Amino acid sequence: MPENISKPMRHAILGAGGVGGLIGACLAHAGDSVTLVVRREVVAQYPKKLHLESPFGNFEVDVAIAAEVPAVDALWITVKATQLEAALSAVKNPDGVRAIVPLLNGIDHVSLLRTKYGSGRVVPATIAVETERVTPGHIVHRSPFARLNMLSSGRALLGSTLDQLQQMGFACRFIDDEPTLMWGKLVFLAPFALSTTAADKTVGEIMADREWRSLGEACVREACAVAKAEGATVDADAILAGVKGMPGGMRSSMQKDVEKHNAPELDAIAGPILRGAKRHGIEIPATKKLVAAVERRAGYAESRLA
Repeated sequence: MPENISKPMRHAILGAGGVGGLIGACLAHAGDSVTLVVRREVVAQYPKKLHLESPFGNFEVDVAIAAEVPAVDALWITVKATQLEAALSAVKNPDGVRAIVPLLNGIDHVSLLRTKYGSGRVVPATIAVETERVTPGHIVHRSPFARLNMLSSGRALLGSTLDQLQQMGFACRFIDDEPTLMWGKLVFLAPFALSTTAADKTVGEIMADREWRSLGEACVREACAVAKAEGATVDADAILAGVKGMPGGMRSSMQKDVEKHNAPELDAIAGPILRGAKRHGIEIPATKKLVAAVERRAGYAESRLA
């Protein structure tokens, strides 16, 4: 157990959606203290329990509800990238937070959080999972896996917590190199999210359609080319093999956002690839084609990305 931390650890979840609800439910089930931070206007009526349906188990746990982040050992930030800056208004006393773990899509949020709160307490991490909040307090974890990757420095701050998550069924991995950590998810996520959203198909349907599969595979290779130029170690063939091994019914959160007429996380997910390609002079026609198709499905009259 990390020095100076006694059980139970105190956690706050900023973003009580699918990912935040899954993390919060599992930590509370393991015996830790969990506070869900929600909008002030819904605090009074928000359920003080989390009900989880998951391959890791079906259970209900007690949680606290608050409008502001209390003093905690770990603050897990699990809002959509489009909601981040507004959500951070709930962090009134950052000095009371020992570690900040952002699990947002994309890359750029890490530097934003370090600028606001200092680099020492921000622990870059990524998660790969399909999970959804179907109603407030009711979380359905749909994928047979939950893969949590974290910069190696996070082990000292969160060791016992990560042990608990692994005991629940999470696959946790520590990575020494930050570009590889962050781009390692993006080169997988961006083609998956853009393809499924542009086509409005599951990953299995994408793989069964020669045209969409070809476009998605090209996007993977383009994303990997940009990632390598940014200093990451990635393998396009390994990423493509991983996509082929995904459950065929999986759908992306971007796809679900567009269906619900919510703003998709296009800038967070596609933006780093587009901007990186421009910096390094890399051609990315497949990625641009998919982005344009997503923008049309989202009803944008003109491109939101430069």
